[in-house]
Amino acid sequence: MLESSGTAWILERLPKGMTRCRKSNRMGWGCKPEGQGSLIGCGSANDPVSAGESLLPLGAPVLNWPTRLPPSMASDTPESLMALCTDFCLRNLDGTLGYLLDKETLRLHPDIFLPSEICDRLVNEYVELVNAACNFEPHESFFSLFSDPRSTRLTRIHLREDLVQDQDLEAIRKQDLVELYLTNCEKLSAKSLQTLRSFSHTLVSLSLFGCANIFYEEENPGGCEDECLVNPTCQVLVKDFTFEGFSRLRFLNLGRMIDGVPVESLLRPLSSLAALDLSGIQTSDAAFLTQWKDSLVSLVLYNMDLSDDHIRVIVQLHKLRHLDISRDRLSSYYKFKLTRKVLSLFVQKLGNLMSLDISGHMILENCSISKMDEEAGQTSIEPSKSSIMPFRALKRPLQFLGLFETSLCRLTHIPAYKVSGDKNEEQVLNAIEAYTEHRPEITSRAINLLFDIARIERCNQLLRALKLVITALKCHKYDKNIQVTGSAALFYLTNSEYRSEQSVKLRRQVIQVVLNGMESYQEVTVQRNCCLTLCNFSIPEELEFQYRRVNELLLSILNPTRQDESIQRIAVHLCNALVCQVDNDHKEAVGKMGFVVTMLKLIQKKLLDKICDQVMEFSWSALWNITDETPDNCEMFLNFNGMKLFLDCLKEFPEKQELHRNMLGLLGNVAEVKELRPQLMTSQFISVFSNLLESKADGIEVSYNACGVLSHIMFDGPEAWGICEPQREEVEERMWAAIQSWDINSRRNINYRSFEPILRLLPQGISPVSQHWATWALYNLVSVYPDKYCPLLIKEGGLPLLRDMIKMATARQETKEMARKVIGHCSNFKEENMDTSR
Repeated sequence: MLESSGTAWILERLPKGMTRCRKSNRMGWGCKPEGQGSLIGCGSANDPVSAGESLLPLGAPVLNWPTRLPPSMASDTPESLMALCTDFCLRNLDGTLGYLLDKETLRLHPDIFLPSEICDRLVNEYVELVNAACNFEPHESFFSLFSDPRSTRLTRIHLREDLVQDQDLEAIRKQDLVELYLTNCEKLSAKSLQTLRSFSHTLVSLSLFGCANIFYEEENPGGCEDECLVNPTCQVLVKDFTFEGFSRLRFLNLGRMIDGVPVESLLRPLSSLAALDLSGIQTSDAAFLTQWKDSLVSLVLYNMDLSDDHIRVIVQLHKLRHLDISRDRLSSYYKFKLTRKVLSLFVQKLGNLMSLDISGHMILENCSISKMDEEAGQTSIEPSKSSIMPFRALKRPLQFLGLFETSLCRLTHIPAYKVSGDKNEEQVLNAIEAYTEHRPEITSRAINLLFDIARIERCNQLLRALKLVITALKCHKYDKNIQVTGSAALFYLTNSEYRSEQSVKLRRQVIQVVLNGMESYQEVTVQRNCCLTLCNFSIPEELEFQYRRVNELLLSILNPTRQDESIQRIAVHLCNALVCQVDNDHKEAVGKMGFVVTMLKLIQKKLLDKICDQVMEFSWSALWNITDETPDNCEMFLNFNGMKLFLDCLKEFPEKQELHRNMLGLLGNVAEVKELRPQLMTSQFISVFSNLLESKADGIEVSYNACGVLSHIMFDGPEAWGICEPQREEVEERMWAAIQSWDINSRRNINYRSFEPILRLLPQGISPVSQHWATWALYNLVSVYPDKYCPLLIKEGGLPLLRDMIKMATARQETKEMARKVIGHCSNFKEENMDTSR
């Protein structure tokens, strides 16, 4: 079980049943972990949650700070040419738009002139790539490309997180910006306040949300020598900055501004504000808001500790169309309680109100009508039928009503087109949509509710839910709660029940955001949730577009010696599936990443602990897969003491049939490499292989694989037999006896992609027993699985080799007879499947 915030998260039992890849252990993928699923959230659906957001719902007429959701993900329509070109240019800056000056600073090519539509897109997409694509490297001087307004024009840009520093804003100070959104840009200091003055004559919308340090400047004042010896930079709060001169500014977000900033004097010069967000700012006197009573249409006071004086000021703002006084119910204690009188005042005095958010508030009085008085019948949004008594006086339904973590959201008749709450899926999705951008603490609890819906019930708005969760994970990739709840929700939203509703493009976006989470947040709960979500995809097919990256991430998870057991099991399982049924180039590349060494370390650790569990078995299985027809990986296995581990495991776990089969399958791959076979030619190894010929473990599999190893060794001839004991003839006899004991109709746990290693044993007379083993293998496979293996044998030219072998004097009669049966099976298959339609 994974622990998160004191509660268990995802843990699923991995599949026991497996099908085989060519001499490999393919676990049927596309399957999800078995068992009852035990994704348990950070609190149940009955736990109190909280809400609030500075956004108006979609369709509302007031401009707000945007929740930047990705475009529709419901179809597999290709990306636009503009999107493709933008992405290519950003990934190849010095080869497309610019050149490097002094090998460091980017400069725009002198013959390039870009309009604002393209420049805005380049900057905004650059920010998205830096924050969402972990394989994208930011360029320190990127913003210098836009330093000259004669060749580039910026008007509307959205910058976020630590990507943006003072010098970046300084680089674009000559631009005539109309919108500038700075979100959680904590590296910005008071230097950027002065840069903002450069945009004062054009700026209409400005967000400084979460820019906690922008009102601090560095100073080393006299008189603090002792302190400055330890910290040579003393940060001093700037109190003399105002928005004097920002004559066009209409929309301003100062959410989560640092304490001590004199908000009233800061804002006083702004004469015509239309939208103001003061989330998290505490002010005992809100009377200064009345200076905009004739212009303010949107006011957000999320997590402000309100009082009756605040309410008296708010109801004077008669132009308000959007009012948000919501709070995070879990963050701190608030004295203020909403009453029926306050809600009635809002309705009476704010006649233009279209959006109201009171999420998280404790309602002091009962504002709802009695159950007896509630009108029966279909749910209505008409104010006259409202279950919330004060809202019966509304002239029309609200566009949006925030009731998240309030008792009111569970009433029947709510006079609003959109409601955020926890009553049902629609309310929960509305909450996630409204609060993602600026309120991760609320969003994580809303996603947790969505997780419960997807786990226990059925998600009816799958595409919307996926879109919102993906956006939240991208927006808050370093927020533990978002990453835990989001990755857990994705597990259920991508399972087989919803598979038919998801496009290839959508599933790729899920994979990308899951890998981003694994890469950005090195926390075991997130890692486990992400790994389990990947189990819902067809592997390796659906992960091939990120093949190298996902392997690197899984290997990094498995590298630490002290690792959570459950995530080890899932990660090894994924690694095994990723190296099964991929081409040899992929396997060699993964081998060079450290795959073989990592698996051997896991095996060694399990041996020391004397534990043979799924991690041990899957590790050998993964080695079986990755060494298939890849000599370099086989050599790596030998060079890192793989044979010693094989012998130790055989001795420590003599009854583990699955383990024995996996190990022998791997050694069969090693034995196929002529240059490596001399390393297997020791008395100890040959004796072990010979003894395993008589094994009845896992049907014929262990005996079959041991015989395969010896067949390749025998193929090198008597002169290569460099040991005295056991003698070559003795081993040969035991091989003949083993092959004759096998049932030709045995069903197999193996999946051959190629017969080439088997076919090379046919045209030779050095080792008749090797020839016989190869012929038996072909006969068994074309008899039991004709639809699969007859075409493969025909395609790879096996029939002419069998015919030639029948003519060889050195071949045994029983081998020739078996070869004729193989040819007969394939001939009958060709006749039965001949196309006679033309």
